[in-house]
Amino acid sequence: MNKETRIEMLTRLRADNPNPTTELNFSTPFELLIAVLLSAQSTDVGVNKATDKLYPVANTPQAILDLGLDGLKSYIKTIGLFNTKAANTMKSCQILVDLHGGEVPEDRAALEALPGVGRKTANVVLNTAFGQLKDNEGNYFIAVDTHIQRLANRTGYAKGKTVEETEKNIVKNTPRKTEFFFNLHHWFILHGRYTCVARKPKCGSCIIEDLCDFKEKTE
Repeated sequence: MNKETRIEMLTRLRADNPNPTTELNFSTPFELLIAVLLSAQSTDVGVNKATDKLYPVANTPQAILDLGLDGLKSYIKTIGLFNTKAANTMKSCQILVDLHGGEVPEDRAALEALPGVGRKTANVVLNTAFGQLKDNEGNYFIAVDTHIQRLANRTGYAKGKTVEETEKNIVKNTPRKTEFFFNLHHWFILHGRYTCVARKPKCGSCIIEDLCDFKEKTE
């Protein structure tokens, strides 16, 4: 896939969905942070069902700490790996209260220091909650999950055996245009979730089928 094809791919995705956003329900950076933390190996639908009940009761670090571990588990027990996620959430909330005044820091290192928060989660929060496109050194970044990893490699937009390598090559191959960088994460996730699905991609109804390098096209 060459530069012109990548631009056309992004242009079509933009035309189809001009203002994409996460499907996770949130109204504050903290709510987004917790939702993304809970979403690992779980569906956004499942996370939303849990947080729609949790957030009206507790949507700040201190409020979740006040619930206690068992109290938090009672709200998220329908989510996969809820025991580990509950423990990480409680630890993260304590750090936010102790070190950040109960606020979510707009800093990658501080975010990645929270239990259960890796580069992908930090990238999502920095991009979606704070509108950040570049790190402190001025380098662009993109949050890469399994959908984006699959889509980027399958289409030929960016190759990478690891999410880190794929992120690096997505950044390298994406035109330096703010709206492309800001929205690519959501465009790729949604396209990978609903069209370019893992087992049998819906190539026949794909708006970028003719641009894609995937050889085993389906109807």
